[in-house]
Amino acid sequence: MNREAEYELRNADATDALGRRLATLIPDAGIGLALSGPLGAGKSSLARSLLHGLGVTGAIPSPTYTLVEPYTVHGREVYHVDLYRIGDAEELELLGLAELGEGAVLLVEWPERDETHRLRFDLTLALSHRETGRGLGLHAHTPAGEVLRQSLVEWLG
Repeated sequence: MNREAEYELRNADATDALGRRLATLIPDAGIGLALSGPLGAGKSSLARSLLHGLGVTGAIPSPTYTLVEPYTVHGREVYHVDLYRIGDAEELELLGLAELGEGAVLLVEWPERDETHRLRFDLTLALSHRETGRGLGLHAHTPAGEVLRQSLVEWLG
């Protein structure tokens, strides 16, 4: 299902455009998106652009300390999660993210902190540093994720 390829996001505007494009592709059935990459690779920027694209208005705080920032947008539940400060599997269990309702959008930064793999992702967007801009890898984990990946590949050219 995964075809390895890396794409270039030349600048912050390209990352913003990716997030807004991604927002237009989210299925009604909901989706689990993992944003991975090192510090400063653009995970939070991409998340903010996606959330604005979904219809969240105003400032979008980082969930670094709160762990979860919930939103309701056009009747849909959206959860922006940052697992960077998760210490163990028990803390993750307490967040209750594995039991989200149908149609919810789960957007998780630092998904690799889920060492027990309790969370299910449809698509991973792997961001990396480059000399100019950022690198982007797309890795589908489900059929819904593959549809989303293919749509992004077509858009990225």
